[in-house]
Amino acid sequence: MATFNDREKSFENKFAHDAELQFKADARRNKLLGLWAAQLLGKSGDDAASYAKALVKSYLEEAGHEAVYRKLSTDLGNKADEATIRAKMSSLTVEAKAQIMSEQS
Repeated sequence: MATFNDREKSFENKFAHDAELQFKADARRNKLLGLWAAQLLGKSGDDAASYAKALVKSYLEEAGHEAVYRKLSTDLGNKADEATIRAKMSSLTVEAKAQIMSEQS
């Protein structure tokens, strides 16, 4: 029975680890999205960093990718359409995961 319990514990640990990595990647993606959107909005320096933090915070307050999309869509108005925002979200998800994985090596 010890083997079964060991396997179960191993799967639980892997699940927790994967969930933590996904959370970190989502937060990193949202920060990168915030910096991208800030640039479109003409923000730079501390203003851009503050905007990126606000976007990360919006994800934490109302968990979900759609909350991030809605905030970006509202804030950007006609500066970026839905397809552009969603494509950027997708590409930055890949980039954020790569960054997180390279930091873990």
